[in-house]
Amino acid sequence: MRKIIEIARREYIDTVKTKTFLISLLFTPVLIVGIGFFTSRISQVEGGRPPVRVVVTDLTTQLASQIETAMGKHNQSNPKRQILFESLAANDDANAIEEQGKAQLRSGGAEAYIVIDQNIIEGTGKTHVYTYKSKPTTMDAIWAVEEFIRNAVVAQRCKVQNISQKLLDEIRNVPVERVEIGAGANEQRVQSQNQTMVKMMVPFFFMFMIYMGIIGIGQQMLSSVIEEKNSRIIEMLLSAVSPFELMAGKILGLGAIGLTIVGLWTTVSCCSVLWQGISVDITGKLLFYFVVYYILGFLLFSSLLAAIGSVCNTLKETQELMMPVILVMIIPMIAWFKLVQSPDGIFARVLSLVPPVSPLVMPLRISAGSNVGIVEILASVGLLAASVLLMMWLAGKIFRTGILMYGKRPSLREISRWLRAT
Repeated sequence: MRKIIEIARREYIDTVKTKTFLISLLFTPVLIVGIGFFTSRISQVEGGRPPVRVVVTDLTTQLASQIETAMGKHNQSNPKRQILFESLAANDDANAIEEQGKAQLRSGGAEAYIVIDQNIIEGTGKTHVYTYKSKPTTMDAIWAVEEFIRNAVVAQRCKVQNISQKLLDEIRNVPVERVEIGAGANEQRVQSQNQTMVKMMVPFFFMFMIYMGIIGIGQQMLSSVIEEKNSRIIEMLLSAVSPFELMAGKILGLGAIGLTIVGLWTTVSCCSVLWQGISVDITGKLLFYFVVYYILGFLLFSSLLAAIGSVCNTLKETQELMMPVILVMIIPMIAWFKLVQSPDGIFARVLSLVPPVSPLVMPLRISAGSNVGIVEILASVGLLAASVLLMMWLAGKIFRTGILMYGKRPSLREISRWLRAT
C-alpha cells in the first residue's frame, strides 16, 4: 500500500506542477465566470439582423391592415430587427396569385410568403406559411408574424361573436408568482424565471461535472501510460513496484487531480450563480453522494482506460477502443432532460443501477429531488463498487502483460487469453 500511495503522490505532483495544468485549472474558472457575466448582460444588448420581408395574401380581406399595424408597432420597439410587410392582393385567380408569391420567394424578393384562407375567421381555414431556403436568422421574424396573424384572427372572431376583446384579454391574463417556502412558517421567497431555470439545470450540472472529470482526467491516464511506455520509463518503474501497484497508484493520483479540478469548477460555478443574485439549493447530502459516485465512477472507467493504454502504443490507437466507452457515457447525457422529468420512472431507476452509467444517473436523480430510498442508493453503490473491484482485477491482468508489449496491438483473442491466465 505504501508504494501505491507513493506512486499516487508522484502522479499528482508531476501533473499539478506543469504549466499546462495550472493554466487550464485557472482558465476554466475564469471562463465560467465570463460566461455567467456574458449571459447576464447579453439580454441587455439589442442584437440586430437585416430586415425580413414578408409577403401576405389575405383572402379574407379583413386582416391585412391589422397585421401591418402590428408589424409597425414591432418595428418601433425593435429598430434593429425590422419586419417589412408587403400585401399581395388576391383576385379572381387565387392560384395564380399564390404562384406569384412563391416565385417572389424563389427570386429572393421575400423571406416568407403567407396565405390566409378565406374561411379562417368563421370556419376551419388555416394560415399557410411558405419559405424558400429559410435561414435561422429569419425564423424569429416568421414566428412573430404568425403571432400577429393569430391575434388578428382572434380579434375578428371576437367581433363576429360579439365578444369584448378587452374582456377576453382580462380573462386570458393569469399572472403567476412562483414562491419557494422554507421550513419556518414565515420563510418564503419569490422565485424569478432565472431562478427556476437554474434549479432545472442543477441536476445536469452535477452530471456534466462527473462526466468531464471522468473523461477529461481519463484522457490523462491514457497519455501518461503511453508516454511512459514509449519512453521505456515504465520498465524502470516496474523494477521497483508491481504492475498492479503502478496501475493503482496512477488511478489514485489522477483521481485526486480530478477531485481537485471538479471541486474548484463546482465552487466557482456556484459562486458565479450566487454573484448574479440567484440562490442555489445544494445540500451536504447531495455533495456527499456527488463525491462518492465520482470516485467510484472514476475508478471504474480509469481502470478500463489504464488497460486500454497498456495494450496501445500511440494515442491514435486508443481512439478505436475509446469510442464504445464514450458512447456509453453519452447515453445519460442525451437523455438527461427526460430523466429529470421522471426521476422515479422505470428508465431512470434501471439506469441508476447499471454500473457503467449509474455514476451519472444517480446523482442526477438525487439532485432532481427524486424520492430515492436509502435501499436503492445502497444497491446502486454496492453494484458500482463490485464493478470497480471486478474491473480493477481484469484491468490489472491486462496491464501486467500489455504494459511491456511493443509493436502490433494485441487482438481481442490474445487479451482474452491474458484474462484466463492465472
